[in-house]
Amino acid sequence: MVWLILVLVCAYLLGSIPVGFLMVRLFTGEDVRQMGSGRTGGTNTWRVAGRLPGVLTTVLDGFKAAAGVWLAQAVVPAELRYWGMALAGVCAILGHNYPVFLRFKGGAGGASCVGGAVGLWAPSILIVLPIALVIWWGIGYASLATLSVAVIITVLFGARAIFWPAVAPWEFIFYGVGAIVLLAWALRPNFQRLVRGEERRFNPRAKRQV
Repeated sequence: MVWLILVLVCAYLLGSIPVGFLMVRLFTGEDVRQMGSGRTGGTNTWRVAGRLPGVLTTVLDGFKAAAGVWLAQAVVPAELRYWGMALAGVCAILGHNYPVFLRFKGGAGGASCVGGAVGLWAPSILIVLPIALVIWWGIGYASLATLSVAVIITVLFGARAIFWPAVAPWEFIFYGVGAIVLLAWALRPNFQRLVRGEERRFNPRAKRQV
């Protein structure tokens, strides 16, 4: 149990690494929290600093969550390993959304959610990412695409646990459920604007969003 707690703390701290904040500082010298949506994730980084910082932020935000899961896989004792991996992924998303290094103001958790899923089962990216990109590209609302990631992951891990229980731990379903809760909570302002017809579309084909 001590190892589990330590790993979860480490996963949270990994998630808290403010990649988007650092990228925008590096490329523009600005504070991403004062621009666009104020979030530190890949979408807002892309919007305010351009394509390259946005892509790098997205990839690294995913990697830090995957690293938290891999740490749990390596360290947590076998009887708690699957729970440890699932909870480490959730803690990494929590750290990304509420980073201790930026006074708990971070992103919405979409890329970290994908990264955590990759840490749990690497082939998941071949299913989750194309579907999420189609949604993002098709409807233009990053908030809906972000939440869809967590929903797709939950359905995917649920289906694997039902149809392939010998190789698919049911504990991973709770990673998806936790991700849905965290992402939905972080995206509340976006959904409110969406209902009012005020949510801004995001064009991934543009070099810079203004």
